[in-house]
This record gives sequence, C-alpha cells and structure tokens, in this order.
Amino acid sequence: MTLARITVHPDFVVAPVPPQLFGSFVEHMGRCVYTGIYEPDHPSADDDGFRRDVLELVSELGVTQIRYPGGNFVSNYRWEDGVGPVSERPTRLDLAWQTRETNEFGLSEFMRWVKKAGMDPMLAVNLGTRGITEALDLLEYCNHPSGSYQSDLRRKHGDDDPFNVRMWCLGNELDGSWQTGHKTATEYGRLAAETARAMRQLDPTLELVACGSSGRGMATFGTWEYEVLGECFDQVDWISLHAYYDPEAVDLASLLASSVDMDRFITSVVAVADAVAAARHSDKRIMLSFDEWNVWYMSRILTLQRERWTDQARLAEDAYTVADAVVVGSLLITLLRRCDRVRAASLAQLVNAIAPIHTEPGGPAWRQTTFHPFAETARHAGGTALQTIVAAPAMATAAYGDVPALDAVATRTDDGGLTFFVVNRSPEVSLDVEIDLAAFAPLVVGSARLLHDDDPLRTNSVDEPNAVEPRPHPGLPPGRPAGDRLTFALPAISWAVLTLVPLPG
Repeated sequence: MTLARITVHPDFVVAPVPPQLFGSFVEHMGRCVYTGIYEPDHPSADDDGFRRDVLELVSELGVTQIRYPGGNFVSNYRWEDGVGPVSERPTRLDLAWQTRETNEFGLSEFMRWVKKAGMDPMLAVNLGTRGITEALDLLEYCNHPSGSYQSDLRRKHGDDDPFNVRMWCLGNELDGSWQTGHKTATEYGRLAAETARAMRQLDPTLELVACGSSGRGMATFGTWEYEVLGECFDQVDWISLHAYYDPEAVDLASLLASSVDMDRFITSVVAVADAVAAARHSDKRIMLSFDEWNVWYMSRILTLQRERWTDQARLAEDAYTVADAVVVGSLLITLLRRCDRVRAASLAQLVNAIAPIHTEPGGPAWRQTTFHPFAETARHAGGTALQTIVAAPAMATAAYGDVPALDAVATRTDDGGLTFFVVNRSPEVSLDVEIDLAAFAPLVVGSARLLHDDDPLRTNSVDEPNAVEPRPHPGLPPGRPAGDRLTFALPAISWAVLTLVPLPG
C-alpha cells in the first residue's frame, strides 16, 4: 500500500453543482436513434415507437439534458425533414456518416421522447450548409406559441404547446476540415454573432453556445476561441469544448490520466475567454459547455471499411472495459471540480454509438461499464462542490508526464452530508487513502461503492450484462463512524463513490 491524502474544508467552495453537468447526446449516428431509442417493432415499444427498456435505463442513468441532432450530422441537416406526416418526409444522404437518413425520427419525435424521459432539450442549428433564416424558422417553430407561420405549422403537426427550448448550439465543430461547411474562425464568429443576434430578437431569454475547438490538439486551438469570441462575445453565453480519449492511441497510464488533459483544456479555454473579456473591459464571464466528451476508440472508425449509403450502420459500437469506466469516472471528477465555469456537459453519446447503453434490434438493452460511474455521480453529486486537496504518489505517463495517482472531488449537501468521488488511476499500485474530516461535524458511512475488477479489460455484454458493476466497498460498511480521519484501501485501476451522512441524533 502507498498512502494518499485528501483534505477538504466546508468553507472552501467551488460552486453549486449544476444539473446540466449530467447531460448526454443523441445524434443520427449509427444506431443511436434507430434500434437505439426508437424501434417501433420492438416488444417493449410504446405507442410512439420508443423503446421502454431504453427509457428505463436512461432514467436510471440520471441524464438531465439531451443535445440533438448533432454533432457532425447537423451540418448537413434540414430540420424541416423531421416534422409533419412521416409518410411525406424525404430520405436524404447524410454526408457526415455516409448513411441514408429516412427522417422517420425527427424533431417532433425527439421532443416527445425528451418529454417522456423527463429531460430538457438542447438543440443545435445548422450553420454548416444553412444560416440565419433557417435558425430563425426552427426557433419560431419550437418556441413561439401561435399566430405565425412556423408556430401554426407546429400546431398543425399536432404539437399545440411550444417546446420552449432554452439552450441552443450555434453549429458544431466548424473548425474541423471534416465538417460540412467548415469555416475559418472569423467566418464562423461573424455568422454565429449574426445568428445569435437574430435569435435573440425573437426570444431574448435564450442561452446560446458558440463552437469552440473540436479538440485541444487542433492546430487552431486557442486562436480559434480568441477570434470567435472576438466576433460574438456580446451575443453568446457559452463556448463549447469537445474531447475524446482513445485507449488505443496511448499507453494505459496515459489513458487512465486522461482527466489531466481535460483539466488543462478547461484551464486554457477559461484563460482565452477571460482574455477576450479583459480586452473588451467587460465583467461578463463566458461559461463552458463540455457538450461532447467520452472514451472513444476513434482509430477504429477512422479505418473502418464499409458500404456507403446504408441504413442503421453499426458505427462506433465500442465495448467498454473496466479501465474505460474508470476513465469516465475520472473525467466526471474533473467536470465537478471545475463546475464554477463548466456549467453544462454532454456525454457523447447515449445509446449504441460510443454509449453507456447498448441494445440489440428486437432484443435486450444493457448497461455498459461506463454506465455506472455516470449514474452514480449523477445520483450522488448534489449540493455544492468543494475544493479538494490531494497529496498522492506520482505516476509516470508518456503523454502527460508525472501525475498524482489519486484524484478526488467532494460535494456537500445542505444537511452537512458529504460525497467523495475518488479514482486510483495507477495501473499497478494500490493506495491507502486517508480523508481529513476534522473540519466537519461527526459523520458516518452511508454507502460506499467500488468499481474494480482484477481484469481491467473485462466488459459487459448481452450474455453477461452485469459482469462489471459497482459493488459495496468491503472496508467501508454502512454506519461506520468516519472520525477525524477516514481511511480505506483503493486498488489499482479503480473508481469509488463514498457517501458520509450526519451522525443520527
């Protein structure tokens, strides 16, 4: 065992934990929509064709907000194709994923699904091949009550009440050469500013997200944010960040330390956004929407050879391992620790394509390994995030140099309860963790769950859907007094959630 220490204090607050931090993402990519959330012929399908088994898992996952319809898909998408009678909707070629889109599932179906799932919608507008007029038409269709062409068209289509979408993405990844309608920073910044200004003329209460870099490794990263915000700073509230971590692109230690990269990414974007504010003599603070993040075996899809223009292709259906789940838990720790500026995030995606939920057409749905850290964090991370000081042995990584083997964050509820999310990202070394609780009233263990397996490559599957899941921590039974210093063991490549509740009476 090697000792690692965690110190927290009730006065050292980061920010209230925003519910929007636990968002996810539905894109017309692979089988995320068709045979994912929507499969009219499935035994569990409801009257709208939505899979009830998937809806139940989404509820258990704890998702609060869904970004739709993309992603790369949105940059060649005509939203009008997905409303009105299904029999009259056209079939289009999706340039992003080289498939056919029947538009059987569109905006109308998505809004019904979101309502049934009890989540908020977050819509992206197409600023790749379209522009201001189409964004205004979509906004009017979604949010205006009645008495105009688009709002009355919505009502004609059977949706009397407006959808009341509050958060909107102004395009997607337009810094990327792969994006249909790729633009320079100045081109995009001007278009985003003019689109945002027009949308606010229709509804001044909107929250608008400008496209940031599609990755920290982009050659234009930093200058893109500075130039884009230089054009649209006064018109937007958020800037987006996207990050994916490929297990096959780095060594295991670097993969387990992926949250170091995420943290540096956040620090850089905050610095650039605040530099733009300073140059404008403005006290406004741009918030960060980390609206695409996950582990993704991206190198596999980039080399995939398949037939083009087919329906429901199996794209990016990664089978996630224990190590992948530990990374996802670690990334959530970073998002919580930085929630003073990262006020929204979307795990990409929700079902089948790089997703925590997997389905088979006509068959079962099950939880991937990555489902569990997200669900546990969404369930337990309430109240306020606290600053967490970690002292831990260093571990060497090829990508990020020496990093602490332990990472952690704490949240505190109004009744004085604490929750700790802790990760041992060392591939080899077990840690003996000590939490300094001297500044808090007496607490006892409420629950303690550990995600770990002796085989870090173990996965869940249709035959073994529960092979990997959090289990009670053997050294932290419920009711154990925490004392001033709580100690417990944390094996290599593991993630844990520990709740401490006030002493009864």
